[in-house]
Amino acid sequence: MTRSYNKSIFIVLILMLMNTQAVYGGVINMDINGNSVETLEILFLLTIIALLPSILIMMSSFTRIIIVLSFVKNALGLQQTPPNQVLIGIAIFLTLFTMSPVMEEINTSAYEPYKNEEISQEEFLDTASIPIKTWMLKQTGSNELQMFLDMSGDEAYKETENIEELPLTIIIPSFITSELKRAFIIGFLLYIPFLIIDMIVSSVLMSMGMMMLPPVMISMPFKILLFVVVDGWSLLFKTLITTFN
Repeated sequence: MTRSYNKSIFIVLILMLMNTQAVYGGVINMDINGNSVETLEILFLLTIIALLPSILIMMSSFTRIIIVLSFVKNALGLQQTPPNQVLIGIAIFLTLFTMSPVMEEINTSAYEPYKNEEISQEEFLDTASIPIKTWMLKQTGSNELQMFLDMSGDEAYKETENIEELPLTIIIPSFITSELKRAFIIGFLLYIPFLIIDMIVSSVLMSMGMMMLPPVMISMPFKILLFVVVDGWSLLFKTLITTFN
């Protein structure tokens, strides 16, 4: 019976293959304005979509915020609280809050005209890059920008008077370097009060002869108490947002 069952399945598969028709491979409409998009353009769009999270992270305030939040977590001596998912969520919404003026400007000056077919795709990209360039350059240090200008080796970029005309390939790494520098400076300043508490607790335990008792177990409640008393989260968020203004 098993052999006849297998034979029946084999015959059905052959009939299905014989009745199979060719599939149409035409052009797919993926443009926002309803125009046809070629295969290479579709691949380009898919590549941009795949890289979009990394691009947004590197061109926004997310990097500085998440690094500072990680410093605070380590300074408090907490391993799993708050979880990394919570820190990432906080960083995302603080990023949306700080970047909202830039996004509104991009929407008004670039996206709406492009959606209404008033400008082309090239004009949309050029117009949309101006607000984000302006914002990144405000956060970029002159030393970092000059370093990447020197490493580019392009004299035209070095002699330009309007730095907003510089390409994103120079502005983005300069901005990231400045953000890492500022984030580590803020993290160092946040570490100081908690480090003082650790030193005080260690000195007291040594003076009492409690060498075997880990100072971290005693200092952690005091650090959490200090952070809660000064309303640490609100103060931290306010300070972070102020640094971008």
